[in-house]
Amino acid sequence: MSSTTEATLDERAAKLRDALGSRVILAGDPDYDVVRTPWNVAVDQRPFAVVTPESAEEVVAAVHAATAVGLRVAPQSTGHGAAALADTDLSDAVLVRLTRLRGVTVHPEAEAAIVLGGSHWNDVLAAAAPHGLTAPHGSAGDVSVAGYSLNGGVSFYSRAHGLAVNAVRSVQIVTADGALVRASAHQNADLFWAVRGGSGAFGIVVSLEIELLPYADVFAGMLLWDAEHTAAVSQAWAEWTASVPESVTSSLRVLHLPPLPELPPFLSGRSIVVIDGAVLESDARAEELLRPLRDLGPEVDTFARIPVAGLVHVHMDPPQPTPAATRHRVLDALPAEAVAAFVAASTDPGLFVAELRHVGGAIARPVPGGGAVSAFAGEYIVHGIAVVPVPEAAVPARGAVTAFVDAFEPWTGDALALTFLDGGVDREAGFGAALERLRALKEHWDPQDVFAAGNPVA
Repeated sequence: MSSTTEATLDERAAKLRDALGSRVILAGDPDYDVVRTPWNVAVDQRPFAVVTPESAEEVVAAVHAATAVGLRVAPQSTGHGAAALADTDLSDAVLVRLTRLRGVTVHPEAEAAIVLGGSHWNDVLAAAAPHGLTAPHGSAGDVSVAGYSLNGGVSFYSRAHGLAVNAVRSVQIVTADGALVRASAHQNADLFWAVRGGSGAFGIVVSLEIELLPYADVFAGMLLWDAEHTAAVSQAWAEWTASVPESVTSSLRVLHLPPLPELPPFLSGRSIVVIDGAVLESDARAEELLRPLRDLGPEVDTFARIPVAGLVHVHMDPPQPTPAATRHRVLDALPAEAVAAFVAASTDPGLFVAELRHVGGAIARPVPGGGAVSAFAGEYIVHGIAVVPVPEAAVPARGAVTAFVDAFEPWTGDALALTFLDGGVDREAGFGAALERLRALKEHWDPQDVFAAGNPVA
């Protein structure tokens, strides 16, 4: 790197510091490694600088300061999906982490909530539950509302209620020129269309209004067997999902659990097969629907009516930041041959999780007035996760998850689920027919390509 370039970098850093003060953290600062590290700690993102704003006004200031010195801007909340951003060179970008921009205001009479851009689903659940309401959250409560929702969002309510993106009523967003604007069906409607699927490619969402769901409790839980029963359980689940109503959303997983002291002794070091999910029915109807699976004699059965806030614990997602590599595909069908492929591929010791999620239903039906992505076609998602405990494990981990999902090539459709996308894959199928319009709107709203998104549309 030339001395001129070094001087330019130093000048940029000095101007950022002048504009943002202690809010900007540069490489070499004591907190740089802490604030740049995402939830998926396998991703070694090294931006030019990091900013952790606490208000919409500070986000505006960060965008103005970055663009004034010719730097790009990368929005990020928790960094659960940071691997999608790993394809992007951040050496000329300011990473805007919204971890301090959290807060939820519930309007129970409207069954809606105003959610600040860095808020987690746990924040929403805690605020909504006292009003007998919940939200179309994912399987983990510490995921950000904005990133999850605006990239689609597949929940245990989704087969009945559709993707979480369709619950977004409006957003407040900082655009590439540093303006704070509101986008809804009635204001900046084209931007509102684009951000519902285009997400961080169009700006930094500092707040959003979402619709809530009228549930105080839900019939949900899991069934667990030793992995030696994977074939029988998988076949039964495949047949069961072919007939259950849209009120049922579930997943099938084979987990290879390491021998860790924080795990219960009866799980530590074991391989298990698990069915979990939610049944939006009366207790009697839920019991009737679950009978074919319970007849397989699970070792553990936790299905029962629980407070809605407990649904985020059913899937047993890791509570701590976890280094991982993932891949997924969307399947049009799950015939017996595909089930056999799942059973065989799930035995790979390089996998941490081999998963099938039942989708279809309302997830596959486009919503009138919806955004760029309001649905995706397909009946199942196949999803592989491998742990990356040390950097040199990244390549074999990516190989394991890629080999796992490639086993389902004969049944793969044209769609992708944006919420599940990581780096290293072609994302165009995730946008489908919306991609051409998204690119045109990107040119309109961000002609200089200021925003570096995990799922870029440019």
